[in-house]
Amino acid sequence: MNSRLDAIFARRSIRSYKDMPVGDEAVKDILEAAMAAPSAVAKDPWDFIVVRDKTLLAKIADILPNGKMIAHAPLGIIVCGDIGRAHGGELSYMLQDCSAAVENMLLAVSMLGLGACWLGVHPRPERISRLKTMFSLPENVIPMAAVAIGHPAEKIEARTRYDEKKIHHGKW
Repeated sequence: MNSRLDAIFARRSIRSYKDMPVGDEAVKDILEAAMAAPSAVAKDPWDFIVVRDKTLLAKIADILPNGKMIAHAPLGIIVCGDIGRAHGGELSYMLQDCSAAVENMLLAVSMLGLGACWLGVHPRPERISRLKTMFSLPENVIPMAAVAIGHPAEKIEARTRYDEKKIHHGKW
């Protein structure tokens, strides 16, 4: 692994958190990094719901079968996309833009010494519907993902999943 890319290789999915709050400055830094992501035609169709309330985090965990750790995180961020603000009103562009924002968040979290886990919401209709109801989202806003964030209570070594068999030069 190239040491100049350590920030990327060190980013791992963290599912266990210490009982410590994530400060407002760190939250702003994370969201600023998210909004620095590339976006088709600079439409920036993303919105973010910052959740610190333990009752709400537990309800989010109930909606996400593989996201139980968000109930034990001090912070959750729901990443939403506004289809009306996406390039050409296209769902695919909205999802790509919001995914880029999530990846920037994950890298920022790791670089700040915190831990995070990306939890999928879209395309599961029941997850989308329940989160839309829980947060009273407008019709044109789609919850795309949730991110559990906190001070890591586990250490996972940096790694790469580089696989030469998945690379094609000039043709398949």
